[in-house]
Amino acid sequence: MPPMRIFLFLFLFLNCLDNSVYAQSEHLSEHKINKLVLEALSNFRESNFEKSLIISRVALNHATHNKNNYLIARSYNIIAANYSELVEFDKAVFFYKRSLFYANKANNDSIKNMLYNNLGNIYCFEKKQYRVGIDFYKKSIELSSKIKDSTQIYFTNVNIAWSYFDIGQFTKGYPYLKFINAHQAKFQDDNTVVIANMLNGMYCSYKGDNLKADYYFKKAVRLGKTYIEKSDLAYAHLEYSKFLNRIKKDNEAYLNLKDYNKITEQIYNDEKLKKASIAGFNLELDEYKRQIDKIEDEKDSQYQSLKKSRIIVILFVVISFILLLLIITLIANIRFKKKHNLELVKAKEIAEEASLLKTQFISTISHELRTPLYGVVGITNMLLEEHKELSSSQHLSSLKFSARYLLSLVNDILQINKIEENKVVLESLTFNISDEISMIKNSLSFLSQKNNNKISIDIDPEIPEYLIGDKLRLAQILMNLVSNALKFTKDGEVEIIIDLVKVEGKLHFLEFQIQDNGVGIAAVDQTKIFEKFVQVGRKDEDYQGTGLGLSIVKRLLGLFNTTINLKSDLGQGTLFTFTIPFEHDPEKTKRIIDEIQVDLTSNEVFKILIVEDNVINQLVTKKIIEKNNYICKVVDDGFSAIELLENEFFDLILMDINMPLMNGFETTKRIRQLGIKTPIVALTAFDKDEITDEAISSGMNDIIIKPFEPVTLFKIINYLICETKNVGC
Repeated sequence: MPPMRIFLFLFLFLNCLDNSVYAQSEHLSEHKINKLVLEALSNFRESNFEKSLIISRVALNHATHNKNNYLIARSYNIIAANYSELVEFDKAVFFYKRSLFYANKANNDSIKNMLYNNLGNIYCFEKKQYRVGIDFYKKSIELSSKIKDSTQIYFTNVNIAWSYFDIGQFTKGYPYLKFINAHQAKFQDDNTVVIANMLNGMYCSYKGDNLKADYYFKKAVRLGKTYIEKSDLAYAHLEYSKFLNRIKKDNEAYLNLKDYNKITEQIYNDEKLKKASIAGFNLELDEYKRQIDKIEDEKDSQYQSLKKSRIIVILFVVISFILLLLIITLIANIRFKKKHNLELVKAKEIAEEASLLKTQFISTISHELRTPLYGVVGITNMLLEEHKELSSSQHLSSLKFSARYLLSLVNDILQINKIEENKVVLESLTFNISDEISMIKNSLSFLSQKNNNKISIDIDPEIPEYLIGDKLRLAQILMNLVSNALKFTKDGEVEIIIDLVKVEGKLHFLEFQIQDNGVGIAAVDQTKIFEKFVQVGRKDEDYQGTGLGLSIVKRLLGLFNTTINLKSDLGQGTLFTFTIPFEHDPEKTKRIIDEIQVDLTSNEVFKILIVEDNVINQLVTKKIIEKNNYICKVVDDGFSAIELLENEFFDLILMDINMPLMNGFETTKRIRQLGIKTPIVALTAFDKDEITDEAISSGMNDIIIKPFEPVTLFKIINYLICETKNVGC
């Protein structure tokens, strides 16, 4: 989002919230509610989003009880603004619309004006749904005219003109540019003067008036150099470069593009200085990656050994069967039957042994991969919480998304046999297809830059804003296909095209097309690329991967009861096509969003003991616990835990399973033998199905698999502690 647009968004938000335009009652209860709203606003301004959400929710509950529509609208607005800063745009839109509903009931034009602007900013500059966003801007202009806010009318005209020019609709945007030019002397300031000249340059370039266009662009650049804020200057250089390139002034176009990159890099470097304190974290991430790569290599080696063992077993069975056929001619029928039965029993035992080996292998790898991933996910969350200035960083959001996606992908790869046996159940979650595709594009930006590729997106505007389905499985499918296309394409383009092909009741059938202009796939190889561990047409030094991506895509699409089509020629690129039905049900979507929990804290301070041998996991878990205002102590092994529990009381124990000296099960048994009734929760990277029986028999109360969502942990902690104390929480 360009800085000027950010300014308008915050200006409207903060200015309108501070205005006391509604005739409030003098009752003490409403006065206190207003103080809560102001406190929530103060926390939002200080980027304390969690506390702002908690206080906003309290204010909302009281305002609803008092049926004060004005305070309800203000509370919803603060909640929406928090989610917007947290890059949760679907939730932000939902709560802005809730705020607008109550602002209409309160008949408060100032709040409605602000909300229309906020919605216009999100739809135009975040969701790229310009038609919807511009409609909200136009509503804002109507209200601004009604309440005679001339400054706001000017700002909104700047945003509308820029939005139309962004999508090449200069004819529609010109009336707003004309208004800007007519009123700039009265309302123009440092935040709009550079952009106003840039917009004039863009329009003159469109009209073919190259002399005027050059004049306005140069003026925008000259003025931009005099202001401290350099982002608008960067955009002026970029648009000027496009104009110079169009009129064949390649050298000047190159210099302006170079200035744009220089300013952008300078801005990045300034941010980089602010992030210096997390440099050590980046090194740790690199180390985790090396560990994961090492484990992946060991896994491949063990798999090849296991594959050879299976071949030996099959050969042994075949040879044994041939020998049995020869023996049939030499012995009696009864003796043959006994011998035959004995061989069958042996074959069964061999097969069961091989199956057990496979299960143990998967269990071990699952634990070893989830353990470092817990650290990656946890430290990413800590980074977001401890450095609030990074909360709006698209890069960090992409890192968090990629870490969670990697965790899910690792689970599916390690349990691919469950997918084949249809043991994976699809979830029903509400999502916005534009947001999901944008997140995927951002997550793969590094890979696209590596091969100098461009990712373009074309989404059918007829697709509803909210859909219901398993968005995580869809993201896995698209991430595999798009990353595969980027790897096999250089200096090219990868297109993501989504069309609404038909509607049956509440089901909307979306056709997805992933197209590239890369190396292509030979016809002879197209029938086998969806098999496991198959990599066709590659050299070891060219591409990376396990050969599982397309196999997982095919099996995941099977869960959606659909197939994938392939069209490709060598040197001509590749096109993958598939269709998935998603549900569109506004009432169901509202119920899903209403289940969002804002308040994760407890009013009572509990003492928690963490028994964990991994130092990174100790740090992550301790930070999560203490963030909720609990008292927390950490020990490295079971013996230390027992010694501490003999002298000190704790409300709950979080117990790791795989520890040296004495594992979590044995530690729990000894704690129970001492008569200690404190609830014990297994905090482990093992699969839950593998350890449930042993955990229950040892005396544990519940199991949480790492990595986990904090809300899940605190829900279990509060429930077990309250149940033990026989009190309500």
